[in-house]
Amino acid sequence: MNRSKPQTSFASAARIPEAGEGKRGEGGHLAYLLRQAAGAVRLRFERNLADLGVTPPQFLVLTMLDSYPGASGADVARLALLTPQTVHGIITNLERDGLIARSAHPVHGRVQVITLTKMGRTLLSRCKQRAAKSDSELKIGISQADEAVIRRWLVSLAKRTD
Repeated sequence: MNRSKPQTSFASAARIPEAGEGKRGEGGHLAYLLRQAAGAVRLRFERNLADLGVTPPQFLVLTMLDSYPGASGADVARLALLTPQTVHGIITNLERDGLIARSAHPVHGRVQVITLTKMGRTLLSRCKQRAAKSDSELKIGISQADEAVIRRWLVSLAKRTD
């Protein structure tokens, strides 16, 4: 039986860089830096919504339902960049909590219309205040002109389908 000391891998022995260092810094791959930034923004937003009992995906679903009345669950999934299964679960929970209501479509019997309740609108309003604050924090240190360039670039990335 070999009782030698286990070998330590390089990965476990090396110091993992902080955001902004090494490959996590300006010299890293752009796609990774975008993902790293998105993760940090999401975490801050999760923390901003936590005391309201709302997750970012729930906020997205509430926002899309409010912004696009009559949208189906599948439509909301596409708009919120979530899977239909995830949206179904979120909608079920939001309905259970009294934040949305489902009713039959007046013409298409199998289609359900999903609307925000008064309680849902109140909660969404509070969430939107937090989202506006988060957006303001994102803009710290950049000019309006730079913001416009960043917005155009992000939209152009989202529109690329090749």
